[in-house]
Amino acid sequence: MTLAARIESFLELAEEWARGLYHGMITHPAYEKIEQQAEDYEDAFMLACFPDAFGIPSPVSYYTAELLPFLEDEFEAWERRMWDRGSLLERKGHQYHF
Repeated sequence: MTLAARIESFLELAEEWARGLYHGMITHPAYEKIEQQAEDYEDAFMLACFPDAFGIPSPVSYYTAELLPFLEDEFEAWERRMWDRGSLLERKGHQYHF
């Protein structure tokens, strides 16, 4: 193996390591927080549209029932998430206090 080939392989390894470090320290936590925030917004929207799923009477549910065929997959996942979650305060508290 020549010196030039060894230097090139070292540079490739260093570049891969630097990309992994950048992703692990900066990019990944940001994606995780963005996904959690988007999930919170989706949960709030679904709760506003379908409060009857949790026993909260609302006249809005009559009009938003037309959305149910379009949101069928999201509705099942949302309902499961809401029943599994301890509380919204617990989720928000976990988000800011590791």
